[in-house]
Amino acid sequence: MPNLAWNTYGKGVENVGRDGKPEAVDLPVDPGPDQLLIRIDAVGLCFSDVKLIRQGGDHPKLYGRDLSVEPTRLGHEAAVTVIAVGADHADTYSPGDRLAIQPDIHVDGRSTAYGYTIPGGLVQYHLIGPEVLDADDGAYVIPIADEIGYASGALSEPWACVEASYTQRRRLEPLAGGTMWIVGRSDDTTLYRWSAFLDRPGTVVLTDVSDSVASLVEAGVASGTEIIRRDGIAPGEYGSAFGDVAPEGFDDIVVLDPRSADQVEAAAPLIAFRGTMNLVGTEPLDGKPALDVGRLHYHYTAFVGTNSGDVAASYGEDRNRAELRPRGVAVFVGAAGPMGQMHMQRAIELPDGPRLLLAIDLDDHRIEATKAMLGDLAVERGRELVFFNPTHTDETQDDFVRRMTGGAMADDVVVSVPVGPVMAGAAELMGPDGMFVAFAGVPNGTLAPLDASNVYLANAQFTGTSGSSIEDQASVLGKAERGELTPSRSLAAVGGIDAGQAGVQAMLDGDFAGKIMIFPQASGLPLMGLADLAEQYPEIGAALGEGGVWTEDAERLLLSTFAAPDA
Repeated sequence: MPNLAWNTYGKGVENVGRDGKPEAVDLPVDPGPDQLLIRIDAVGLCFSDVKLIRQGGDHPKLYGRDLSVEPTRLGHEAAVTVIAVGADHADTYSPGDRLAIQPDIHVDGRSTAYGYTIPGGLVQYHLIGPEVLDADDGAYVIPIADEIGYASGALSEPWACVEASYTQRRRLEPLAGGTMWIVGRSDDTTLYRWSAFLDRPGTVVLTDVSDSVASLVEAGVASGTEIIRRDGIAPGEYGSAFGDVAPEGFDDIVVLDPRSADQVEAAAPLIAFRGTMNLVGTEPLDGKPALDVGRLHYHYTAFVGTNSGDVAASYGEDRNRAELRPRGVAVFVGAAGPMGQMHMQRAIELPDGPRLLLAIDLDDHRIEATKAMLGDLAVERGRELVFFNPTHTDETQDDFVRRMTGGAMADDVVVSVPVGPVMAGAAELMGPDGMFVAFAGVPNGTLAPLDASNVYLANAQFTGTSGSSIEDQASVLGKAERGELTPSRSLAAVGGIDAGQAGVQAMLDGDFAGKIMIFPQASGLPLMGLADLAEQYPEIGAALGEGGVWTEDAERLLLSTFAAPDA
């Protein structure tokens, strides 16, 4: 059985494959008892692979691996078909089963992601075993219904990441048994209440709080909770003052009557992974603290707040929503890139999604491609979609959003540009009770000045997510099966197995506004945008949907036209 693969041997695109070509690799015909032999039907290329291409074995998920000796393989967005089943899985899987792989795999709590630690789907056939089928959450595969095409199945993975952006990932209540730090002002005369949750922490550290707050805490904590006083600590000393009580950071931080941006900025790095900062006050800060937007994305840190006297009023999902506001106004920054397009498509197809979508991007070519992809869909769903390129006008993006909303600004702002200043500027587009979604994967340590006063004065929310779960991907596939979502609409270019390296390079160069899909079972198909494909192969072009979007009919024609030998 022929089997071509694009293995990765080091840093740089030139180390994907051998001399710019895929290589033939051996493949056992019979899987071991705990394995499946799978055929890769479609594999999407993802910009998150750029880090691996640039870092090679230094990538965090490769743990210093020498790729020249032990290569890996890109391709974590994969739709596959089971060819043969090992004896141990005979009751679970059958030849012909269609599966999507959830790549965010963990073994004993350690990330062993498919397409990174585990060689991925840029290959025609390969074996998967316990590393995929018996990891921490069981089997990291999801069935694909027969009605769903290969491309849609593969795109369920990036779509799952988009879906995850609107499911609650932040912890929104104090951690039971955790360590809480309450920092205040000794001259604060506010009479606070704490209607819930004060009995949660196992340790409470008090800094510069008023006597009434100290009494409230002493009376309200659970029996056995340790209370520690640490007063007179300047913000510049926060980082070194609490290593003995919170070496991994505080699970929950409560800042009472905040006035200083420097104080909030100094306290924020002490938030633990999935920790919260609760800002409780009625006066604005004296500036905008520089907050770590990378940690919003990767560490799920939560900033909550209230301007009531009830400290507990900040917490909970009722106050801290995760979904786009029904019939609201949503702004998408980086709107015409592949992931920005997907966020907008989801918003348009959402049954009670935003009525007005404002799409901001700097690339005219991508804007035109996105208009073609989503314009008719927006009209069909009764949504207004307006594009804006600030490089062609003296009007700023702030003025544009203000004009389009009559001064109210946006209910939701979604950013797909991994640049700190861009993210900070986008946050300024939120109106009261607005939600900011940091989808772009900026590194931890990327600081952006954010108006934290609005967290407690106007219920602003700064959120972010990284990756997806099996449940997210299953949700996307379920929506696709029910016709509630069309994942393949985001497809912009296709290629066969020989186009693997060209696809990676095109992704790096940003040649296509949407997603690039490699069909490993297609032979002799160069990398082509859908418009070029339609022009050169009119029969396939005729099967594309309105606006030239990908369809299952076009996919079937393409695979029959470019069928690989013995595929």
